[in-house]
Amino acid sequence: MVTKDMLIGEIVQMNEKYPEILMAAGMHCLGCPAAAAETLEQACAVHGIDVEELVAKLNAAE
Repeated sequence: MVTKDMLIGEIVQMNEKYPEILMAAGMHCLGCPAAAAETLEQACAVHGIDVEELVAKLNAAE
């Protein structure tokens, strides 16, 4: 289960669908070192994305 406190680097390794969902939400720099060390909540704040909505989408993809 994905939470907003998890690191982007952890999330992309959890499920092969997750990178596609994150990219569709507007996070196009998943491979950069800074992104891998950010929490989902931090990345959403930078990109202007509703973190709760994205968490729900990610968890629905499991």
